[in-house]
Amino acid sequence: MIGSALYFFQEKLMFLPTTLKQEYQYQFDDPFEELFFETDKDAIINALHFKAEHSKGVILYFHGNAGDLSRWGKITAYFVARNYDVLVMDYRTYGKSTGKLTEAAFYKDAQYCYDYLLQQYSESEITLYGRSLGTGLASYLASNNNPKQLILETPYYSILDVAKHRFPMFPVKPLLKYRFPTYEYLPEARCPITIIHGTDDNVVPYTSGKKLSELGIHNMDFVTVQGGNHNNLVEFEAYHDVISIKLP
Repeated sequence: MIGSALYFFQEKLMFLPTTLKQEYQYQFDDPFEELFFETDKDAIINALHFKAEHSKGVILYFHGNAGDLSRWGKITAYFVARNYDVLVMDYRTYGKSTGKLTEAAFYKDAQYCYDYLLQQYSESEITLYGRSLGTGLASYLASNNNPKQLILETPYYSILDVAKHRFPMFPVKPLLKYRFPTYEYLPEARCPITIIHGTDDNVVPYTSGKKLSELGIHNMDFVTVQGGNHNNLVEFEAYHDVISIKLP
């Protein structure tokens, strides 16, 4: 019975979107452009493109599994303050974005955003940044493109790996509709990879992220934040230190 519930309601467990009315007006301190991408005949992706005063490049940011751009736009201000432009999108069913949510749709919409940036930036100016759920998308793009670098905050080895940790009593593999196999994508990435993970993460276990460092990838830096949990790495000096190096 519980196993059946996991299958039919897994999207409600994995994805926690909040929605916004189409007429909602974003308000941020940094200059930005609101964008609407028609990525499918039945899908419109809402995105925000923040512009730094003295841009050093652009960060394509993939956010976590909860909330919408009214929240995530504020979080990306940290990078605009470091003089990087930022493009961040809301996934389908999040915020103002519409369309059917599938793993293939996640990847398609992510690539669309990357291609949009290529109209304005060279690949050597594009940093991919994924946080939590978004780390799988960022890793997928890194394996299929040639960005400057890939930064992953609280990543998972795969969704299956996290599900096994959360529901150890069930055979979750045949129940999952989503895979997000980060471990398959990272070895295919040709750019430098940075992983940042807290030891006290209670959402994506530290052990799941640490397994990525054991793939034998030569261009990977794995940064451990002692005492950091899933949502507070920005409060630790270790996080700021590595960002200062990777995004000087």
